[in-house]
Amino acid sequence: MGILRKLGATLTAAAFVGVGALSATTTADAVTVAPKVAPQVVVAPQKAATAASSSAVVGKYRLDKRCLTKGRVLCINKKTRKLVYVVNGKAVQVADARFGARKTPTRNGVFKVYRKSKNHVSSLYHSKMPYAMFFSGGQAVHYSSDFKARGYNGASHGCVNIRDKAKIAWIFARIKVGDKVVVYSG
Repeated sequence: MGILRKLGATLTAAAFVGVGALSATTTADAVTVAPKVAPQVVVAPQKAATAASSSAVVGKYRLDKRCLTKGRVLCINKKTRKLVYVVNGKAVQVADARFGARKTPTRNGVFKVYRKSKNHVSSLYHSKMPYAMFFSGGQAVHYSSDFKARGYNGASHGCVNIRDKAKIAWIFARIKVGDKVVVYSG
């Protein structure tokens, strides 16, 4: 059995383990996530991307190369609808993400977290935005109870909505003002 098949089998087995203990039997890096918050994320060794490509594969996530830098990065892929919290080029936490509607799209680009607000309420839409991390004007990454209830059937006014409150709280506790945010399609 080839190494890729073994790695795939290990990742599949890890998916069935859930929140419990995890033991990796390959050379894949096992990244421990907060024990009471989320299941562990297993990240495969990083593959080299071609010069023509603007992304790299880390585990099963196609991350923009701008995410693979030193420090903390909120790497947000609009195509896969995932937020990947990256630390020093390694995926540490993954959360489902929802974005702005056609008339109020979430902006693509490289930004920095310029403000954090744990119990924020929008002054424009009067909606709760817990664990808000602002990165571009009024756009922020935050928990959305509507996303949890309705899934992808809704949209935001430009913010990056996160479905899992425990995961975004965990990320919020670790992100600092000045950390990088990369929003991209692809």
